[in-house]
Amino acid sequence: MNKSRLEAFSDGVIAIIITIMVLEIKTPHSAEWKDLLPLYPVVLSYIISFVYVGIYWGNHHHLLHTVKKVTPGMIWANMHLLFWLSLIPFATAWMGENHFAPHTIIVYAVLLMLCGAAFAILQQAIMKSNPFSANMLLVLERLRRKAIISIALYLLAIPMAFVNVAVSGGLFVLVAIIWFIPDPNIARALEE
Repeated sequence: MNKSRLEAFSDGVIAIIITIMVLEIKTPHSAEWKDLLPLYPVVLSYIISFVYVGIYWGNHHHLLHTVKKVTPGMIWANMHLLFWLSLIPFATAWMGENHFAPHTIIVYAVLLMLCGAAFAILQQAIMKSNPFSANMLLVLERLRRKAIISIALYLLAIPMAFVNVAVSGGLFVLVAIIWFIPDPNIARALEE
């Protein structure tokens, strides 16, 4: 398998994930502005998850640009990541429908932690199967550190959900900021 098939499959799954999430937003049965207000938790959870899925898509795209050879281990590591990402619509809907109740925040944090771990596993599978320059290895090591920091922040969000769900939400936003722009050093290292 070449990497373009792996990318195309992943892009398709991610597009379906976003589609499922938006279909969870139910339209009100009246045309009054006030009837949109009860939808704010559902819409807010959708926005958060849309940004997260977009971040994963962008970083996944950059990571796959480093691939020279696709191996079965990489295919399964990619499927592992897509599995956890495919559960985001469920956690998003549950969190929004229940107005960010602590248990829904905990499930969301655990899911994001599993997505982060799966991304790190995919990166390791790619590193194991592809020869890289010293500069690229340095860039990929920085990505690994970002993954560890992210997982630690998700772990912290779990107990914080019982203290104040807004703190957990702030931690989710912090991790999103960390990953929002894919590392431009990947492109630079590839040009070497």
